[in-house]
Amino acid sequence: MILNRRTFIGTGAAAAAILSSPMVIASGHAKRVVVVGGGAGGATAARYIAKDSDGEIDVTLVEPTRQYYTCFFSNLYIGGFRDISSIGHSYGALASEYGINVVHDWAIGVDRDAKSVTLAGGAVLPYDRLILSPGIDFIDGSVEGWDISKQNKMPHAYKAGSQTELLKAQIEAMPEGGVYAMVAPPNPYRCPPGPYERISMVAHLLKGINPTAKILVVDPKPKFSKMALFTEGWDNHYGGMIDWLGPDMGGQSASVNTDAMTVTIDGVEEKVDVCNVIPAQKAGKICEIAGINEGNWAPVTGHTMQSRMDENIHVLGDATNQGDMPKSGFSANSQAKVAAMAVRGELTGSKVFPARFSNTCWSLIDTDDGVKVGATYEATDEKIAKVDGFISQTGEDAALRKATYEESVGWYAGITADMFG
Repeated sequence: MILNRRTFIGTGAAAAAILSSPMVIASGHAKRVVVVGGGAGGATAARYIAKDSDGEIDVTLVEPTRQYYTCFFSNLYIGGFRDISSIGHSYGALASEYGINVVHDWAIGVDRDAKSVTLAGGAVLPYDRLILSPGIDFIDGSVEGWDISKQNKMPHAYKAGSQTELLKAQIEAMPEGGVYAMVAPPNPYRCPPGPYERISMVAHLLKGINPTAKILVVDPKPKFSKMALFTEGWDNHYGGMIDWLGPDMGGQSASVNTDAMTVTIDGVEEKVDVCNVIPAQKAGKICEIAGINEGNWAPVTGHTMQSRMDENIHVLGDATNQGDMPKSGFSANSQAKVAAMAVRGELTGSKVFPARFSNTCWSLIDTDDGVKVGATYEATDEKIAKVDGFISQTGEDAALRKATYEESVGWYAGITADMFG
């Protein structure tokens, strides 16, 4: 369904009838921007272009879901610190307050010569500039024995929403003293601290409802983001509950059997009760369809977030190969503002300032025990380059850790307002 300022507040039946057959969607505006993907990158870019263009640019946002669940803070739902509704957001304000045409459909084709996007429902969206922010997809066969058809038996929960709810339900249903296993992803992947914050939140949940349960982390990487902070926290809060197996202990060669509910590590089969498989990742499929990938990711220039394959396409967030920034919601939001400014400059002649970026990744280890890592970045001709950074330290006092967690809660409220209005 398409939502804009008129149809959002009018009757849905008439709009549905109009959209029942394929068509070309266009408007009277001379300049048209299509944004594919309604997460931290896409929603932010759409909003900033629409609110600052004084009606000179017609913005269409394509996103299949009507309710968007943020991956950031989804681990806190698993841990019992948030309700699922608190991480869910609608696109109503983008349509009604900013005049954005919100199209709930899948983008299945990009014709770069004709400068148009084709949707699963048959509609064709012409554009002057296209912004792709599709997030991640998974690499087939990256974990032996698992593919996307097995996600309900062994959830990935790395796209938030129903998968997150499923994983939490499975954890809550574990037998007393049962085993939760995670197969962690190789680099690069969405949210470098994400799997390890999840381990912390699973441990917090189990400590309260199933204290004799065990957690097994099978990891192909020899180290991970905030490793010293997480391992210190695990020792302090969850002593003896968590076993982490890196590549030197077989973490690089794990396979799974979804029917038997087993994980095989270096030839040794382990029976588990819940298995959270987070596979290797790549740019969302629309980047591949558009032909702008180089390997698994879409290379961009940091000055404008334009694709290095097509100057009429900008790519944001997790899908990009851009340099030093991690794949995070904060990064995508920061990149979206640079892209929005560049697009407005290209289409309306407005002033464009040098690109600057920032990122912070907060993680919760236990109640009021928050840690963070972050940096500032600038665009060079080669990449987005790190300028300086910071990280929480081991041994920090409880008051500082509580303040860090409270800071993250404030950030969540701020960034979601920045995305969705």
